[in-house]
Amino acid sequence: MSDMNDNSLNINLLKESVLKRLCETLDKANNKGWRKLGEIVKNDKRFKMSVDDMDMCSLKVLEVDGSPSRVMLKHMGDQGCVLGDLMGFLQIMGHTDALQCLKPSGIQILVHPQSVAVIAGHNLRLSCYAVGSSHVQFQWFRKTEEVPHSSSPDLVFSPVQLKDAGFYICRVNCGNSCEFSHWAQVDVLDVPPRYGLVSLPSEGRPRVLIQPQPQRLLVGDSLFLECGAIGRPLPQYQWYRNGAPIKKATKRKYNVQYLTAEHQGRYRCEICCSSERTWSNEVDVIIGMKDPQIAIHISEATECSEATDKVALLMGNLTYRNHPQLKAPMVDVYDLTNLLRQLNFKVVSLLDLTESEMRNAVEEFLSLLHKGVYGLLYYAGHGYENFGHSFMVPVDAPNPYHSANCLCVQSILKLMQEKETGLNVFLLDMCRKRNFHDDVMPNVMLKVTANIVFGYATCQDAEAFELSSSGFTNGVFIKFLKGRLLEDQKITVLLDRVAEDMGQFDPTKGKQALEIRSSLSERRSLADSICPGEYSHPGQAHDLHWIKAHELPESKVLDYDCGVQIKMDFAAEFSNVLVIYTSIVNKPEEMLSCQAHITNLPLELDVDPKLMNKETVEATGSFLLSGSLPQHCLYTRLGSIQKLRDDLAFTVCLQVQFKSLEDVVQWNMDVNIGKPLTAKLDLNRPARKNSCQQTCLMPHSPSTSPSHSPASDRRFHSPSLCSPQHRANPYLNVCEPLFGAAGGHGYHLGVPTHGDHTYMCENVPSSPLTPQSIPIETTDDMEDMQNDFMSSLQFYNRPC
Repeated sequence: MSDMNDNSLNINLLKESVLKRLCETLDKANNKGWRKLGEIVKNDKRFKMSVDDMDMCSLKVLEVDGSPSRVMLKHMGDQGCVLGDLMGFLQIMGHTDALQCLKPSGIQILVHPQSVAVIAGHNLRLSCYAVGSSHVQFQWFRKTEEVPHSSSPDLVFSPVQLKDAGFYICRVNCGNSCEFSHWAQVDVLDVPPRYGLVSLPSEGRPRVLIQPQPQRLLVGDSLFLECGAIGRPLPQYQWYRNGAPIKKATKRKYNVQYLTAEHQGRYRCEICCSSERTWSNEVDVIIGMKDPQIAIHISEATECSEATDKVALLMGNLTYRNHPQLKAPMVDVYDLTNLLRQLNFKVVSLLDLTESEMRNAVEEFLSLLHKGVYGLLYYAGHGYENFGHSFMVPVDAPNPYHSANCLCVQSILKLMQEKETGLNVFLLDMCRKRNFHDDVMPNVMLKVTANIVFGYATCQDAEAFELSSSGFTNGVFIKFLKGRLLEDQKITVLLDRVAEDMGQFDPTKGKQALEIRSSLSERRSLADSICPGEYSHPGQAHDLHWIKAHELPESKVLDYDCGVQIKMDFAAEFSNVLVIYTSIVNKPEEMLSCQAHITNLPLELDVDPKLMNKETVEATGSFLLSGSLPQHCLYTRLGSIQKLRDDLAFTVCLQVQFKSLEDVVQWNMDVNIGKPLTAKLDLNRPARKNSCQQTCLMPHSPSTSPSHSPASDRRFHSPSLCSPQHRANPYLNVCEPLFGAAGGHGYHLGVPTHGDHTYMCENVPSSPLTPQSIPIETTDDMEDMQNDFMSSLQFYNRPC
């Protein structure tokens, strides 16, 4: 940026806004215009201004947007003319208006509007903040047209519409001077209603919502491919064919007017946003000949595998009641949710589930599976592995816990097999240590079926670790998985590459390694296209139920008798985490100030009042939505929405300070928004009693589960496993866990940082009857694990 106080600055380095105003002034003037300037410059021996040079400037008058002054100033700058020289020439001319253009404006723009891509129907705010020597004023423009009623630093679209797409700039006035902000492009995506929830991602984290579609066309037809991502700043695009970038194909939409056989191939789009990079799906474009006698034959071997649907359940447990807290599952589930939705998965993402809530969530997940569906289950939290079976630990599990308190992955797999699914993927981000407090031998008899893939974040009898940076926290597994997940590769090949990436990560080398188990007999990829079968029509009742359970409440406008109008909006961080934000949209002039607070929330939500009605969304603990919600609002984050038994009803308390009164006046308004998000699924109900399989030892109803003693657990070995008196045992017993260790000898991985934060995994005696804490690995905040910390990495036993 040029400094207008530096007279030695070459005039070619002047800001574009300054040059534009100066040229407009010189082009319009007659006796004090560019010709007069040229005559004065010609008399200065330092600069050459010939008759031919003047004629060259004159020719620009014939062009529609031509500027003779711009050509002359460029010629002067090329010869070394500096700002002081130009101001001297203008003083000789007596051109005060032109001199005014070169004087410092006294305006400093601190925040420029940022280009962004958003979804139609969402709220958007462009901001321009500036200071000046006196009061500053703002005016927004869309291209060259003033935006009506836009004289504030913030240009708000509530909601943004397709017609709002375009280029925007803000003019800042201070006295007789003005400055223009940078241009900001607003790209508005028309995204139809879909499964899952969508919010603007955080800074530099693009999210693909419009995927290119495979096409079969004929020579001479037109090709149209579209890809769309939301993000801030505006995502950049590059199209590829058969792995090679296509020249000049850098827009969201790629079009070929006349196709030839050479255009056939596999297409995908690379999307970049700041330093983050992601990819669209890769699709086939098949070009056939119009003469059927010479039509191109596409063999079945080249066809992609197809799913009748793709469904994912993501569960992350952090806030344990009786065990160490975790950090990474929240961000891991969030990142994985966004990536799977780009692959057209129906995703439900849930945090901090009790035993009954986990069982009911799995039951809802199973109801969406049928023949040919790709089913994916991801779990991050505490877990353990006994006798080759993996157990996921709910947040309400006692200390110590047993298989009766946990969900077994293998039992879930058995139920998935009965649905004749096309692909079963389990990504288990937990430890796989032995739980010596649990001596139950599971007896889950699985069918011999193909297309089963287990991705364990760590090897058998080992811990899994999470790492933390100053902002987001990821587990080691997801740190590397999210960089590969969108690749159109066979799922086992993709996981192999993730394992190789993890193997090169020095801080956990030799301590955590990805383990893959698979019975995959076909080329199945998470990026495979969806071809709905006879069981997956979108009109199916369970599909509609799933959609309804992911809808956000509609925005509300609250009109108070005092004339204040409040707008209430909603955003979803997860399928069971709701953010409510309120803003004042109308305030009578006689009021000095007013503020609206949410109070009287249902007791079952257990919301900390200190984290409600905060001025930033980060202050509520919702760091993942930072940058995606408008400013100047009050935010409240509601977790564990699934615990709602009735509608979500609360009070909005309006406090007003009038100019003529000293006391604060208060108005209350009751609001009912129904059951938002997964509250409609009633996951907090007692777990239903499903038909007990002969091979399933686990009960279906946590309300009748046995006491948490080793003696009661041993009742699972009773010969009459499915007799009524034993059906109380939990039934969802799965194969292989990933995160926290749950028994056996644990270790403490010490990585010194500026805050003395460490990885923790406690040691536990081997006796199954010792009433001590089950060792479970956790991690406190720490800076990025750098190689220079490697010398301080060490393991040592930590007694309970």
